This record gives sequence, structure tokens and C-alpha cells, in this order.
Amino acid sequence: MEPISIPDNTLKIPGGLRTTAMAILPHRDVDRALDLALSLDIPFWPQLPHVGYYEDMYVQASEHFPGMVLDPDQNALHFDTPRFYEELETLLGHFEEREYFDISPRFSVVYHQFLSRDLSGYAAIRGQLEGPISFGLKVLDENDRPLIFNEEVRPVLIDFMARRVNTQLQRLKEKNPRAFMFIDEPGLQFIFSSVSGYTDIMAREDFRNFFDQIERPRGVHLCGNPDWDFLLKQDMEILSFDAYRNGPIFTKYQSSIQKFLDKGGVLSWGLVPTQTELFTQESIPGLIEMLEGFWGNLYRLGFDREQLLAQSLLSPATCCLVNPDFAKTVEAAFEWIREISKRLREKYRLE
Repeated sequence: MEPISIPDNTLKIPGGLRTTAMAILPHRDVDRALDLALSLDIPFWPQLPHVGYYEDMYVQASEHFPGMVLDPDQNALHFDTPRFYEELETLLGHFEEREYFDISPRFSVVYHQFLSRDLSGYAAIRGQLEGPISFGLKVLDENDRPLIFNEEVRPVLIDFMARRVNTQLQRLKEKNPRAFMFIDEPGLQFIFSSVSGYTDIMAREDFRNFFDQIERPRGVHLCGNPDWDFLLKQDMEILSFDAYRNGPIFTKYQSSIQKFLDKGGVLSWGLVPTQTELFTQESIPGLIEMLEGFWGNLYRLGFDREQLLAQSLLSPATCCLVNPDFAKTVEAAFEWIREISKRLREKYRLE
């Protein structure tokens, strides 16, 4: 088999079956979590809700947004509409100050420890922020109504989150010029059903407005099963998804996948399950067979093998905070994804 030369200079995000992962980890030890994240080809700063209230992804995204009421004692946050209007002027007064939209040390010790490391030698590094759609669906106002339904609040939320993404990306690029961002949007799997009350038409417009404001490289991570056509058509550089559960469905969207790849997009295949019950049912050879089965279906439809491998990353399938062994299974999943990457890169002679 001839070696495949990966044209990283033409891609905004390096592929070639390198490893990365989503951000949430079950660890209580910050250094151990950072060491695990830094063991991958493309590391990230971990979000560690077991370490403290402010390490939660929704709490971190809320910093400085007007109207937010944080309750560390109850491990909760909610939105207060009158308070939003009282605090809006403060936000607008800081709107041109990039540093105002960064994550402060109070809201993430881990983020700042990550930035204190030497990150220059990695193929890339990655950050993340909760997206406005998921945040707006999750956080409720004083009437237990998702704040995204508020027509006056929603545009402010979209602009605010875009500035937060851009600020973090700038900080990361100072540490490694090949930094990029994941927008975590688990809520996207709900907006195309009748259960959310937030229509897909509204979501499509809001999501495009949001992405129009975000600097590159950028992409979406989610573990659910959304409208893949909608996501693959977005103007972004990477899509991270749970291939372990959703690979058979995802790979049916051949036309959209091919167009995404032809634009230079990278797919991050979430392969190794992190839940203990699922993990113990799998093996490294079995997961490789599963992944190559997905790829084989695409090859039979005319996909170019070199292009697909050059524009793919590998990761664990999902985050997991609820295993009885705490971090043990998650750490094993990271070990497996590193080994799977090594075996496949050797098999396909990726350079």
C-alpha cells in the first residue's frame, strides 16, 4: 500500500486520523485531567464539573451575560428578565472589549492552567463554548420558560456568544496558531422535532447569524442525532459526532458529506464508548472493524479513500460523568483511541 501524504497545509484543521476529544471529563484532579487531555494529538482544556460549580459548561458560558442568576449552593442557574434589562447597559458598555468576553479564572481554573502550558508543539489545540441554541433552550427564566423564546433576549445572546467564541479562539491562537473551536450544541438534536417549541426555521436563521460572526476555524460538536444535512451545509471547518451510535445514520447523508469534504471540512469520528457498560462490551479490533465498515460504505459510493482519511480525526464517542468507576473507563477510552489511531495510521501509512 502506497503511503498517503496528508496535505495539512491545505486544511485549516489537521486530520490524518489524529486524536482529539470532547471537553467534559469526570475527573476531580485538575492536573490528571490536563495530562489526559494533553496526551492526544490535538489537546483541549477540560471542563470538570466535579471539581466545582464554575467548571460546568453552562455556568462558564453564562459569565457576564445580563440577567443570569447563579446559585452555587443549589448547583443551578436561571435567567431573570427584569435583571436582564437592568444589566444590559453594562454589557453594551464593554461590547468592544475583547477581554471582557474571555473566561475568567473564577469561572475556570482549568482553562487558565491549560493556557499556562507550552502548547506550541502540537498539531493543533482546541477550545470550546456552549452554543447559543443549547444554552437558550437549557436556561429558564422566572416563568420556567427557555430564554431563547424571548425575542428581545435571543439576538443579544447570539451576539454575546459569538464574541465569547472569538475571544477564546484568539487566546488559544496565541499559544498555537493552529487552534480551533468547537461549538457544543447538544440542543440541535431537539429543534427539528416538535418537543422544543423552538422551530427549525428560527434555529436555522439564528445559527447562520451566529456562525457569520465567528472567526475561523470553527465547527460543531454534538453527541445526538440532528438534521445532518443542515449541519453539513454550514460554513464550518469541522463536525464532531458520535459515530459509535450514529454512524449508520450519518453515513446515509453521502451527498452532504462529500460536499463538506470537498470544501475542506474535517470529520471527527467519535468511536470509543466511554460508558462502562458499553466499553466493556467492545474491543479495539471490533471498533476498528466498525469504523472501517462505515468508511467502506462510503468508498463503495465513490468516496476517495485518501481524501476521507486525510480529513478525519478520531475521538471517544461521548463524554461521561456517571460511571461507577469515575475516571477509569474514560481514561481507558482515551488509551484505546490513541491505540486505534496508531494502528490505522500505520495500516494506511499516513504521513
